[in-house]
Amino acid sequence: MILPTATGSKEIELAAARKWSQHPQAYSSRIAFAAAHVIADPRAENVPGAPAVIDWDSTLAFRRGLFEYGLGVAEAMDTAQRNMGLDWNAAQELISRSAAQAAEFGARIASGAGTDHLTSATTLTDVTNGYLEQVAFVESTGSQVIVMASRHLAALGATAEDYLTLYDTILSQVTSPVILHWLGEVFDPQLAGYWGSTDIETATDTFVELVSTHADKIDGVKVSLLSAEHEIGLRARLPLGVRMYTGDDFNYPELIRGDGTHHSDALLGAFAAIAPAASAALAALDRGDSEGYAREMEPTLALSRHIFATPTFNYKTGIAFLSWLNGYQPGFVMVGGMQSARSIVHFSELFDLANTAQLLLDPELAAHRFSGLLDVSGVSV
Repeated sequence: MILPTATGSKEIELAAARKWSQHPQAYSSRIAFAAAHVIADPRAENVPGAPAVIDWDSTLAFRRGLFEYGLGVAEAMDTAQRNMGLDWNAAQELISRSAAQAAEFGARIASGAGTDHLTSATTLTDVTNGYLEQVAFVESTGSQVIVMASRHLAALGATAEDYLTLYDTILSQVTSPVILHWLGEVFDPQLAGYWGSTDIETATDTFVELVSTHADKIDGVKVSLLSAEHEIGLRARLPLGVRMYTGDDFNYPELIRGDGTHHSDALLGAFAAIAPAASAALAALDRGDSEGYAREMEPTLALSRHIFATPTFNYKTGIAFLSWLNGYQPGFVMVGGMQSARSIVHFSELFDLANTAQLLLDPELAAHRFSGLLDVSGVSV
């Protein structure tokens, strides 16, 4: 197949389809969540600024596919375009439907609770009440809660004490241990200065103080700063029993493998794109086969790093593109028109990397679909 590049074109050979083994049971050595995207209704007005209209059949089928590979689902997170097109009304329905399906499959699910439903927030009390409303809803569905970072809190929280006081109120009222999410500004520029400081070490000290104070209410933390060095240092400081769920889509193979003393579990948008390979790698880890783990996981890293290339917050476009290539959705459309957030050359490289990793599940279908996209994009190769 001939693919366009920035300066011309290149020819690749389609790799043979690999028959990946399903693994519907959870893994014994690591907990692994895939942060899943939503599939937009191709007939709806999913244009910038419009309320999200979801293709529920395709969206839930995609999640069933993740469950069949032994992965839990991290629901209604930024991968699903939370705060970037997925409004709270749609997020509520998504969480309810997905939680019911997870219960049917006996699979893990954790869902995001934040403050994005607030039309305005002028005080920290407003932010606190917004969080509590969403936490209560998520708990009512039977899903574990992920306490997401709040843009409202980032705008109003001036000091570390503001953050500690607000999170203390939330954590004192949850009914089951939650996952705390620290989303870095590379994923959302509006979250700069979270935890009351733009200095990462100072912010980390505040975060560790919070986790240490409420360790009994915290299952784990997900940190998405794309720094392996920071994650390794932080996970060594966590209280016993509090997990580190890596959100590092650039360095996850080494972080999940661990250093012999500590390791990270996974809560990754990348796992929605590489689910079959992640499953094979985690199964190898369960067997104590570290070489098999590396053999399955390492080829996915170049693909993930490309999907999450700058501007990183557009990564969900690549995940939806690969989902479409693999036949999980009828069209390459996204909530908010986000299918336009990456270039045709970016998609071409993504196709090449997915082909190399044998993550095009039906190579002929993928090639046919991408060829059509090239045609309508006016790219002749």
